[in-house]
Amino acid sequence: MRPRTVWPGRSRRDRPGPAVALASRATLASPAAALAAGTAAACAARAAYAALTRRPPGGAGTWTRTNHRGEQLTLLEGPALTVGSVAVSALGPGLPPRVRAALAVAGTGAAAFGGYDDLAGSGSRRGFRGHLGALAKGEITTGAVKLGGIGAAGLVSAALLGGGPADVAVNAGLVAGGANLLNLFDLRPGRALKVALASGTLLAAGARRGPARHGAPAGPATTAGPGPAGGSATTAGPGMVAGPGAAIGPGAAAGPGAALEPGSRPGALLAVAAPLGAAIALLPEDLGERAMLGDAGANALGAMLGVAAAASLSRPARLALLAAIAGLTAASEVVSFTAVIERTPALRWLDMLGRRPVPAAPVPGRDDPPPAEPREAGTTAAAPS
Repeated sequence: MRPRTVWPGRSRRDRPGPAVALASRATLASPAAALAAGTAAACAARAAYAALTRRPPGGAGTWTRTNHRGEQLTLLEGPALTVGSVAVSALGPGLPPRVRAALAVAGTGAAAFGGYDDLAGSGSRRGFRGHLGALAKGEITTGAVKLGGIGAAGLVSAALLGGGPADVAVNAGLVAGGANLLNLFDLRPGRALKVALASGTLLAAGARRGPARHGAPAGPATTAGPGPAGGSATTAGPGMVAGPGAAIGPGAAAGPGAALEPGSRPGALLAVAAPLGAAIALLPEDLGERAMLGDAGANALGAMLGVAAAASLSRPARLALLAAIAGLTAASEVVSFTAVIERTPALRWLDMLGRRPVPAAPVPGRDDPPPAEPREAGTTAAAPS
């Protein structure tokens, strides 16, 4: 028999609609479900990578770059990671449909525009200052197209998550800002993937400690019979979960503008499980300098982590995270992340963990300098076939 929820002051016809909060669905999730999603994404990413490297679209030369050692590596890691993480996020159970749709839109859109910049960009303009400066002079760079496209994808994914204009704006900033910021770390083998793994882990842990409420005043609400999660539940007010059942408050109101309620760890864990599983699967290729994420992979991974943050964190936490992303992005225009990492022993140790030893610096006048690192120089010239 379907459980019946009694809402004071509301008729049965006026009860909340089917838009269920992320915290509510999260009660059905478990670390085992997240592990299954991560494993599926890892297998899908490895299978996609094998298929793409066997028959690269447009030929191997299209995706080949030369690194700082003079060795050739492929950009196909990025599309493979996107395929694995988006497919499992969009089709896997446990997440509300809105979150699945937002993950798919953000990951696919960011990868598409990032891939366009990978394949068509010249690398002559870098950073917001470079691309916006060129745009002010009437020059439309591939980077400017990418920034606009990822911004649009972030806005669409934020609209899918729902909420008022302020929430949509903040969530769009998290998605687009996360995509751009993670790409700024893709300057050395494995660095962007390590940052993504650390960020996703902190996000899941931080969301667990956050309150599952939307800032509404407490009011009486009781649930008669077992809750949607299979156990009895009592809510101490809109969005306040006091048991294993689902809480339906203002963040889960019916209609297209309904917002997802900030969740707890299982919800965030499920949202990041697929992207992080795909990242772990392809980390050996990146650390071994056989492949690199490129803009396609780094933008997609960062955008999906942004969706996970938007769907699982409280509004104050999202505002704080958005401010941190904006601050780091602004700092990157004047400070080299690589220089900071090199000067900080703990960060340098983490950065070198799992990487091949750095080659000795060339002696001036004795040998020609090695080719520029494509991650840092932004070169898009394909290696000769």
